[in-house]
Amino acid sequence: MSEPPDSDLPVPSLCASTKGCSLAQASTGMVLCVRELSAPREIAVRLRELGFCEQQRIRLLSKHTNIICQVCNVRLGISRDLAQMILVEPVTGSSPAEGKP
Repeated sequence: MSEPPDSDLPVPSLCASTKGCSLAQASTGMVLCVRELSAPREIAVRLRELGFCEQQRIRLLSKHTNIICQVCNVRLGISRDLAQMILVEPVTGSSPAEGKP
């Protein structure tokens, strides 16, 4: 049996490449830029109303039952399903240890 991973170690992000990933795949603490919404039209409109617009910088705060992000200086919680529809890329030079955007 293998030991459980150390909770102090950062979880590798799938967003490490410049191609990006979905918000649900990014690492907690990362500053990200919304690249595209791959949601049905009605859902994409609602996500934009919440602040998840293309080119918007967001910070991923928590990934437990829901995904919690800081968007436009407001904390928002969304489901993993919605987070899968938000394609993001890391902001150059950002890391989990950096300050807020």
